[in-house]
Amino acid sequence: MRLSAEVRYPADVATVAAMLSDPAFIDAKLRDAGATPGHVTVTPGAGGLTTIAVRSLIPTAAIPSHIRSFVGAHLDVRQVEVWEDASAGARRATVAVGIIGAPVRMTGTITLIPHEDGGCVETFAGLVKASLRLFARTVEDAMAVAFHDAVAAEERVSRDWLAKH
Repeated sequence: MRLSAEVRYPADVATVAAMLSDPAFIDAKLRDAGATPGHVTVTPGAGGLTTIAVRSLIPTAAIPSHIRSFVGAHLDVRQVEVWEDASAGARRATVAVGIIGAPVRMTGTITLIPHEDGGCVETFAGLVKASLRLFARTVEDAMAVAFHDAVAAEERVSRDWLAKH
């Protein structure tokens, strides 16, 4: 299943990139989305790459009850983003999200590009794939709901964050 989303920020690419890689911001957006943050690591690497690894527990309320009985009340989620160095004022990342102990994976790209109003636009394009014969579509649909909830939380939290920082 393909997923996409777009968020507009009232700040430049450098400011938004710094916000998106701030562990306190990541913690705040996870909590706003109803997740329980585990740990966040932000690691600068060679060639200007930055790796952000996040582990969290996400409630399974969006998953139908007949599947929830197999996975429990929470999913243990690991997300890794690898951000490239700024290029012509834009930023790009690859992202992979996996559920520990379940054959579900989401992969994609994130871009931050300047907007003519002085702010920037974050665009996500990805694919979620569940390898569960009977329940693949149901699990993918639930993952899509969780994805859109996470994007909405990021947008809400970023407005306050950018106003205060």
